[in-house]
Amino acid sequence: MKNIGLYFGTFNPIHIGHLVIANHMAEFSDLDEVWFVVTPQSPFKAKKTLLDNHHRYEMVYEATVDYPKLKPSKIEFDLPQPNYTIHTLVHLMEKYPTQHTFSLIMGEDNLKGLHKWKNYETILENHNIYVYPRVSNGAIAHKFKEHEKIHRVDAPIMEISSTFIRKAHKEGKNIKPMLPPEVWKYMDEMNFYR
Repeated sequence: MKNIGLYFGTFNPIHIGHLVIANHMAEFSDLDEVWFVVTPQSPFKAKKTLLDNHHRYEMVYEATVDYPKLKPSKIEFDLPQPNYTIHTLVHLMEKYPTQHTFSLIMGEDNLKGLHKWKNYETILENHNIYVYPRVSNGAIAHKFKEHEKIHRVDAPIMEISSTFIRKAHKEGKNIKPMLPPEVWKYMDEMNFYR
């Protein structure tokens, strides 16, 4: 059975920070693979700055093609919206009942809000959570500090954000070093975020 780490995000666009964290999880934890779960555009809160699902998926595909342990996933594209992580996990366990176990990957900042997630107790009962460090404010709830299902992975702290990249790109700044070359090429050719 493969232990799959699920790394959720809009990846708008995917950048080297995402890749560094995902690759670190795949190489330095007991995860066998990391799947980038591209979050679909919510029909309930359409954002002008969010590219179409297929474009964001394509950029994740391009970024991960040379990394056998990293995979793009559009599993959430077919699930009813608005979608919750618990539904995605149930769907994946039904789809791969004997091949895979699924764990979540999240930044420390997300862990602070975990108690607000739908069915978070069920998630913790059935899945491990791998947490990477983030520079953030606020405290982690005591019940998550020593939880047996929550594993801290000493990944590099990446302070690059897709928001920063989009804004800088729009202002005509050179953001090429922050993106995998294939993503930069795709973004540039498609004239995204200008």
